[in-house]
Amino acid sequence: MARTENKSEAGGTAHMVAALAKALREQSGLSQEQLGKRLGFTGSAVSAMETCAQPASDQMLVKLEEVIGGGLGVFEEARKWMLLEKYPKRFRGFAEMEAGAVTLCSYQTLVVDGLFQTEEYARALIGGSYPPVSERKREELVEARMLRKRLFDRTPAPMVELVLEESVLRRPFGSEEILRGQLRSLAEDARRVNVCVQVLPLNRGVRGTYAGDRGPMKLVETREHQHVVYMEIEDQALLVADPAEVSQLAHRYAKIRAQALSPDDSLDLIERLAGEER
Repeated sequence: MARTENKSEAGGTAHMVAALAKALREQSGLSQEQLGKRLGFTGSAVSAMETCAQPASDQMLVKLEEVIGGGLGVFEEARKWMLLEKYPKRFRGFAEMEAGAVTLCSYQTLVVDGLFQTEEYARALIGGSYPPVSERKREELVEARMLRKRLFDRTPAPMVELVLEESVLRRPFGSEEILRGQLRSLAEDARRVNVCVQVLPLNRGVRGTYAGDRGPMKLVETREHQHVVYMEIEDQALLVADPAEVSQLAHRYAKIRAQALSPDDSLDLIERLAGEER
């Protein structure tokens, strides 16, 4: 049943990869078992890929390029498009902007930004969501989320800012140990030269004005130096491109950032919480 569902959900890139891989395999005189052995996968995994019962993972695409790609780079090019097809439809357009961003600023109120999530945190978060998703879909979403991290090491490196509500640092998903691992990973990312992480403290409202009451947002400067804002609520996405509206949201983000702890104080808090026994 799950495999039938996978076939119906598979996108155009998955079908193209399946057809091309099968044609090149047969042209090379290889059985599914033989190709699987060369790829480091089982023959049944190759069969599932060729029928789109389980579309090719990023790792399989890398190996397909090495083994039967013939230097054409088709499977390598397919990696980007396969990744986009694994995202929820509402996120696909923004995902391309994020991957090529010159500057990316994020304010998050409920969970750690997906770009910064550990595999364990993402799996617990996605697996515990409602309505529930299949195990196959969960792993697909986790893989896609982890591949977004390429952004950190891209050349030229983008400037990445993250402002998190302090409550996010205290809310466990899956287990307390998963949360501690997430906090340790967040601290490591905060030390990257192109990354700035700040925490908006719980007592911000007591101290006076609080600019973060209208929810999370992401601000992006694209390759073409256009500025857009992306927001999600209840599985609905909104991409704002009107310059006047973007400007207003950018001013609000700047106020949120100004009300947060300094990067050094934020790192101290993250590290302290990561080391706490709960």
